[in-house]
Amino acid sequence: MGMRSDLRLCKNKRGLQELEDDVGKYFRMELEEKMSKDIQEVLKKAEVLIEALPYIQKFNRKIIVVKYGGSAMSNEELQKNVIKDVTLLKLVGFKPIIVHGGGKEISRWVGKVGKEAKFVNGLRVTDEETMEIAEMVLGRVNKRLVTMVQELGVKAVGISGKDGGLIGVDKKYSEGEDIGFVGDIKNVNPKILYDLLEKDFLPIVAPIGLDEHFETYNINADDAACAIAKAVGADKLVFLTDIEGLYRDINDKTSFIPRITVSDADALILDGLIGGGMLPKLGNCTSAVKNGVNRVHILDGRILHCLLLEIFTNEGVGTMILRDEDKKLCGQDD
Repeated sequence: MGMRSDLRLCKNKRGLQELEDDVGKYFRMELEEKMSKDIQEVLKKAEVLIEALPYIQKFNRKIIVVKYGGSAMSNEELQKNVIKDVTLLKLVGFKPIIVHGGGKEISRWVGKVGKEAKFVNGLRVTDEETMEIAEMVLGRVNKRLVTMVQELGVKAVGISGKDGGLIGVDKKYSEGEDIGFVGDIKNVNPKILYDLLEKDFLPIVAPIGLDEHFETYNINADDAACAIAKAVGADKLVFLTDIEGLYRDINDKTSFIPRITVSDADALILDGLIGGGMLPKLGNCTSAVKNGVNRVHILDGRILHCLLLEIFTNEGVGTMILRDEDKKLCGQDD
């Protein structure tokens, strides 16, 4: 009996040892697999940083104007991510300027006071009361963006085109029709922007201007961003929109255009392939490039971190408009 008990005890000990070995082997494999995955994740992050490095070097101390509008402004989460992206650009050496819209918010407040928003050829009819509402709303939006930037540790200053004589306007008409206090940009004096950039501030601009009689006018935010980009000699102008970019055929997703020269973009317009709200936007893009802006980008602001993906990766996520002399880059990384 004693020998059989000893044998059973030995077998049990061997079984326990084998079980411990198997369990140990399993956990070692799990640990090694987890470490391998963790290392792969770290390597992926390192590759992203390495891919971004030449772009950071190339655009260090360069001015980038970001026209911020569309759905990216009405969704709080997207709003936070856009501001994070612009703040990161500032922290890695860019000199960003934000020009923001606020059309949807203006329409909401116009409705609150019992008025109906009216548009003629896509332009808001702006009577005196509507102008007061627009200035109030754009001021609120402006200071909210300033606060969000400063929460991330970057100094920001919110201004409008009225400050420092930044934007001078003439009264705008739509095919001869009076549409109220809507401004057509006549000139831009960028001194206040240069001063802010020199003092390491991030300027955030509301699209409001003054005419020669110091009357206040509402300005299309795309027009304001384009005019400011030209005036400051921006290296990049970025439009955050509600569409991925340009298509030769808007109904054919395979016809997406990642890069295009100014002449080819003008040809799309002449051929009637561009319509709706994209028509004036593309006109602003080509005008900016023709007037010294190095690159113009059209991005879908609803895509998370689209700004960083477009600027810091080889593939990008939107459409880039180039000078004609850079045509060779339409098939290459830049």
